[in-house]
Amino acid sequence: MEKSISRQIAEFAVSLRYEDLPEAVVFEVKRYLYDSIGCAYGATHTKDVGIIRDLCEEMGGAEEATVLGFGDKLPAVNATLVNSLMIRALDFNDIYWKEDPSHPSDLIPAALAVGEKVNASMKSAITAIVLAYEFEQRLCEFAVPGVRERKWHHATLTQFVSPIVAGKMLGLGVDQMVNAIGINGSHNHTIGCPTAGKLTMMKNTVDPMAVQTGVFAAMMAQRGYSGTEAVFEGKEGLMDVYGPDWNLDKLLGGLGESYRILSCSMKAFPTEALTHTHLSCVLKVVTENDITYDQIEQVKVTTIARACDILFDPHKYRPDSRETADHSLPYCIAACLVDHKITTQSFSDEKLRDSRIWEVIDRIKGEASEEFERMFPAKQPSRVVVRTKDGREFSEYLEYPKGDPREPMTLEDLENKFNALSAKILNAEAQRTKKEIIFSAEQYSVRDFMKALII
Repeated sequence: MEKSISRQIAEFAVSLRYEDLPEAVVFEVKRYLYDSIGCAYGATHTKDVGIIRDLCEEMGGAEEATVLGFGDKLPAVNATLVNSLMIRALDFNDIYWKEDPSHPSDLIPAALAVGEKVNASMKSAITAIVLAYEFEQRLCEFAVPGVRERKWHHATLTQFVSPIVAGKMLGLGVDQMVNAIGINGSHNHTIGCPTAGKLTMMKNTVDPMAVQTGVFAAMMAQRGYSGTEAVFEGKEGLMDVYGPDWNLDKLLGGLGESYRILSCSMKAFPTEALTHTHLSCVLKVVTENDITYDQIEQVKVTTIARACDILFDPHKYRPDSRETADHSLPYCIAACLVDHKITTQSFSDEKLRDSRIWEVIDRIKGEASEEFERMFPAKQPSRVVVRTKDGREFSEYLEYPKGDPREPMTLEDLENKFNALSAKILNAEAQRTKKEIIFSAEQYSVRDFMKALII
């Protein structure tokens, strides 16, 4: 009898050892830890993080795991939620986009929180993080077309991966891991509305919630709780419910021959991933030609059809929250035209009231291209044409943004990003110390690592 999909995943996950990992893969984990922890530091003062943190503090419970930066101690399940939201809140953490999009670093807190609970080594956590990226990215290629095209959110994918990460840290056996995947895969199917139309705080929260429940599922399985083994391929399982067309080789083929984390992308801008190539084009045009916002007659952006649908939705022309603004290409471009840059401050309450943005935003138009659609996701093409009031016209074409593996962020880029995100809470010496700790992570226990990250 052929093994179930979840059993094949579990066997690989249980057998993977730190010693199996190439040096380049371990180093890449550290790069993503550095990037993700920087994002978490940058989100320490956001309203959504404050609400969730306060709620978890009020609930109390066993002091098992540390809240990133703050140092609060919470049950591992709840520390996972807070930490995952902190990484995700600014929409500045990593991105992998094939048939489906996802942010694999949302899963890192599952490894850290459970690692603290059981007093594991950071070598174990690094191994679990490799599994997080491996299966999150493989699931992004599993459905053809992806579940996002079927109107579901990518947290639907994360629900299958978070119990693997937590289960690895708990030392689950294969049968227990299969149960953990079956438990969590039965109840976190997330509809697409958190990223459609007018966005709310749920845009950045649904994936952390799927990570949180994965930790709980792994703990349930450790105690002997059973879960559906055929949660992928069985009757009324994922593949049955979501319709036809799945690429099983993308999910299971060649496990251990190479590692998906090496093909993930980082974000150079704190915005929705499909905005990045367009923003790079706009910034190149306006900075190289010294064009100010009040000189603009029109900006025409040619993009793939799904980006037009998501980023030029009518709600996106009048965003009234950070969550909608950072998913609004018209707003992001308008901010670039006004400030010649895009940062986390581009979405502050003060910036949302900047009259210059509303003066220029309606001059930005989107155009879908079938040719560009055929190029995606191998490339993320953008053509931007900027026309000024005096009749000049400038155009720029790019096929992938900064942070893509073909145009990777350097360590200097990452340091600049980390330092900018943490500037309000860390001085220069503390920033250097945190970097040194992260890039020597394998020398620590998870408990000592998390303690060293307190601000």
